[in-house]
Amino acid sequence: MNKKKNKSHIPIRMNLLFFAVFILFSILILRLGVVQIVNGEEFTKQVRKTEETPVNKNVPRGEILDRNYQSIVYNVPLKAITYTPPKNPKPKEMLEIAEKLASIIEMNEEDFKKVTDRDKRDFWLLTNNNGEDKITKEEYKKFQDGKLTNAELDDLKRERITDEELSTIDLEVAAIYRKMASAYALSEVIIKNKNVTDEEFAIVSENLSQLPGVDVTTDWQREYAYDHTLKTVLGSVTNNDEGLPESDLYYYLSRDYNLNDRVGKSYIEKRYESVLHGKKAKSKMVTDNNGNVLGTEYIHEGESGKDLILTIDMELQTKVEEIIEKELLASIKRPRTETLDRAFVVLMNPNTGEILSLAGKQYNRETGKMEDFALGTYTQTFEPGSTVKGATILTGYQLGAIQPGTRFYDAPLQLGGQIKKSWTNMGWVDDLKALERSSNVYMFYTALNIGKGRYVPGSPYIGISDATEPMNKMRYYFSQFGLGVETGIDLPNEESGLKNKPDNPGLLLDYAIGQYDTVTPLQLAQYVSTIANGGYRMKPQIVKEIREPQADAALGPIIEEIKPQILNRIDMKDEWIKRVQQGFYQVFHGSQGTASYYFSNESYNAAGKTGTAETFYYGPNKKLWGTKVYNLTLIGYAPYDQPEVAMSIVVPWAYYGVSPSGHSPNNVIGQQVLRAYFELKEKRMKNDLEKNEDKKDETDEVNEQEEENSEEQ
Repeated sequence: MNKKKNKSHIPIRMNLLFFAVFILFSILILRLGVVQIVNGEEFTKQVRKTEETPVNKNVPRGEILDRNYQSIVYNVPLKAITYTPPKNPKPKEMLEIAEKLASIIEMNEEDFKKVTDRDKRDFWLLTNNNGEDKITKEEYKKFQDGKLTNAELDDLKRERITDEELSTIDLEVAAIYRKMASAYALSEVIIKNKNVTDEEFAIVSENLSQLPGVDVTTDWQREYAYDHTLKTVLGSVTNNDEGLPESDLYYYLSRDYNLNDRVGKSYIEKRYESVLHGKKAKSKMVTDNNGNVLGTEYIHEGESGKDLILTIDMELQTKVEEIIEKELLASIKRPRTETLDRAFVVLMNPNTGEILSLAGKQYNRETGKMEDFALGTYTQTFEPGSTVKGATILTGYQLGAIQPGTRFYDAPLQLGGQIKKSWTNMGWVDDLKALERSSNVYMFYTALNIGKGRYVPGSPYIGISDATEPMNKMRYYFSQFGLGVETGIDLPNEESGLKNKPDNPGLLLDYAIGQYDTVTPLQLAQYVSTIANGGYRMKPQIVKEIREPQADAALGPIIEEIKPQILNRIDMKDEWIKRVQQGFYQVFHGSQGTASYYFSNESYNAAGKTGTAETFYYGPNKKLWGTKVYNLTLIGYAPYDQPEVAMSIVVPWAYYGVSPSGHSPNNVIGQQVLRAYFELKEKRMKNDLEKNEDKKDETDEVNEQEEENSEEQ
């Protein structure tokens, strides 16, 4: 009876079990449906996010060309082998890849030199069980007890590696591993991009499946068409090992740069980094759940950097540098020129502010080599001497200290025990003759009138107790020409010059003849340009255009054209400016002009002003520090009636003591530079004329042929 009852319960229990299982499966299916249908898209995005990581790749930098579209800085394509580490790189796995690569490629000698002693010791530890046998049990016990840090333990291991043990490492593998280990997760690093052979490139390409993270690509190397011309102004680019400069690290990282990206690190390359860098190629790095790189898919090929077109005329630039070098080498052979080692020339279009030549050379007396020092044209400052007398005259007009035609008697001024004079006694001179003959005394009287002082022969008192106010007035008007202030050139690290405190009223007189404050050669060029063009201070510019890059040699379309910019119009009247222009003309052409010997017979009809400034030497030759030396300067423009080029020349520390006979390198350089400019202009006009005639002849031939064909028909 009981057995029958027990049997009757079994089917019911089975049914209940099946029913419960059915309910559970139904809930599971419902849940899966919710996950797939309702939340499926969100989960898919998360899966892709973890498995597909965007990676940026470098593209070639933009090129730099001169105003005639001649290439100055360009890129040379290079075959390259790269490595991109996974999210969680494992040293042992990287070592295996490095060993495989080492069996295929040969690293360059410079790569071996970069493997430091520390790198070698770390590599030895990696390949020898982390150097566990280099520490004692007691030391390991101290480590476990917290008495030794992990870093201290590693230091002990490194110290105990013998030279014999270090000699056993495979330097090829170590050099490759060093580069791989320097890369950041999912950030591409170049393993080799110099002297990659076709065979190496092909074998690596064929074995990419066995080399996770390794890839082959085309890289670039920055090349400069001229070794020593304008190099200091063009700047440079960091290499693969340098990467981002530490000083600008956060700036670049915030702009989506990678740590090992190559960037401009000085001057034009740095100033126009955002233009030259281009848009990076974007790829999608596919990784597995462990972060291992499975492959790469390109999303965007990227765009090369934009091309910069400079205002510089490189053919003219090289000629100017040749002239400087020749004259420097000739001058340093003269007596009392041991302090002479450099010279600067700036050529500028006075109507637009475009810099045609920015040239500087420095002679290294130890090596006997001539070095590029173009950047000194706006980073080095010197007392300009009498070249500023045009500004002194115009300031005198403006402040009512003198007027056109005012005359002073040029004879030495006796200020107590000090004598201040011109290079010769000139007698009565007016403003024009003062410029032509470079009268210091005329400028002294002008400055005295500006400061409302007076000259009492033999007395040190000049009626000015404090020269601060009158000097500030003069500095204000001088700054309108660009003297003593930044010119605004689109280059970094420009110097504005040294402004000394006038603690002695007599220093106001020195300021009037350019022997107190210091200026740059570029400021002098801007100053003379302002006088040449009728009173407009133009912003100097070294970049003329920004263009799209082109795959072939053709020029890309213009993205931006840099327009001339007027910084200010000087306060002086037009007739006053023309009066000083006339004085500058007499300097170059007058019977007593200080530069007429060099310029009066030149066909380009120039005007300008010479300058000599007494100063003290504190250059490279420390034995001569404190010696009284002379800066030789020259400013000018041509043609006089329609100026198209303005120039400034500075030859600092040209000599000491008495001037060597016939020693005027400033005038020699100026004469030959302007001659070179106009000869080059004439040659180009002739070439253009011949090309036009050839085109005309070709057109005439085509027309004649068409006429003959028409008659035959």
